[in-house]
Amino acid sequence: MSSTELPSVPPASVLPEVAAVRVAEGERLSSVELPGVTLSVRSRPPAREGLPSALYVHGLGGSSLNWSALMPLLDDVVDSEAVDLPGFGDSPPPDDGDYSVTAHARAVIRYLDTTGRGPVHLFGNSLGGAVATRVAAVRPDLVRTLTLVSPALPELRVQRTAVPTGLLAVPGVAPLFTRITREWTAEQHVRGVVRLCYGDPARVSPEGFRNAVQEMERRLRLPYFWDAMARSARGLVSAYLLGGQQGLWRQAERVLAPTLLVYGGRDQLVGFRMAQRSARAFRDCRLVTIPEAGHVAMMEYPGTVALAFRELLADTTDSADQGDTGEPGAQGAPGSPTGTGGGTTAENTRG
Repeated sequence: MSSTELPSVPPASVLPEVAAVRVAEGERLSSVELPGVTLSVRSRPPAREGLPSALYVHGLGGSSLNWSALMPLLDDVVDSEAVDLPGFGDSPPPDDGDYSVTAHARAVIRYLDTTGRGPVHLFGNSLGGAVATRVAAVRPDLVRTLTLVSPALPELRVQRTAVPTGLLAVPGVAPLFTRITREWTAEQHVRGVVRLCYGDPARVSPEGFRNAVQEMERRLRLPYFWDAMARSARGLVSAYLLGGQQGLWRQAERVLAPTLLVYGGRDQLVGFRMAQRSARAFRDCRLVTIPEAGHVAMMEYPGTVALAFRELLADTTDSADQGDTGEPGAQGAPGSPTGTGGGTTAENTRG
C-alpha cells in the first residue's frame, strides 16, 4: 500500500465496542440487512395509520440524527424514517468499501425495494441531496416528492470555505488531518462543524451542543470514521466530474417528482448562487430561500422547512389522497410549525 492510500478497516464483525447512538424521545432505531450493506434506520410512529411514507438522507459526516428536529413537525402528514448511510451514524461500512454517490443511491433503492415503502416523499441534505437526486432520476417509481436542502450538486466556482471539506477527497489528506487533529477534543471538532454548517451557531442549544459532543466522541472511536468521510468526499467529487446521462445536473433535469429546493443565505458549503440554477434544472419545482440559514436548514430552521414541505404536499396531493393526509398545511393542524425564529423569512419561488 502506498503512503497516499487509505488504510483498510476491519470488518464490522470485529469493530470495537462504542457508546450507543442517541435516540430522541419518540424515536426508534432498527437495523436492516441488505445485499452488501446493513443500514441503521431511525423512525417515529406516525400520528395515525395510513400516512404516506417519507425517507430522509443525511449529508457528508452527518447521520439520521440530523433529521430529528424536522421529523416530529411532520408526524401528522407522513410516516417518517431516516437512514444512516453506510459507514455513517450506526451503519457499518459497506462490504465492498464503495462510498460513491451511486453506491449510496443503490443502498437507498435496495432499502425501498426490500421494505416496499415506496413511493416515498424523499428528503436529502448536502451529499444526501445528490444521492436523493440520483434515486429520483433513475427510479421515479420510488419517489412521490423530492425535498432537497442545500443539495451537493456540481459547482464550477466552489466557495473558499468549502475547500477544506473537498480536500478530504485528495488521497493522503484524511490521514494527515487525523494526525494534525489527534489532540483535538470532541468539543473542538463540534465547534468547528457548527461554525461551518450553521448560519448562526448561537441557534444550537446547550443541550444540542452536549448531544453533538457525545456523538462526536462516539464517532472518533470508530476506526472507519475518517475512511468513510474521505471515500464519500472522493465519491462526491467523482460524481461532479461525470458527464452525459450520469451527470448530476442531467439527472436533475430527468426528475419527474414535484421538487422543493431549500437554500440558506449563509451556507458556507453550497453556494447560495446555486439556488437559481437548481430551480431551472428541476422541471417541477419550488424554491425556498432562508437568508439567515446555513448548510443544514432542517436543523437550524426546522419550522420553516416543515411549512414549505406542507405547502408542497398540499399542492401535489390529489383529491383521492386528501383523506389520508388530513388536509396538510391547514391552519392549526397538529404538528404545524410555529414560527421560524430570529425574524427569518423565506422567499418562495415557483419553478
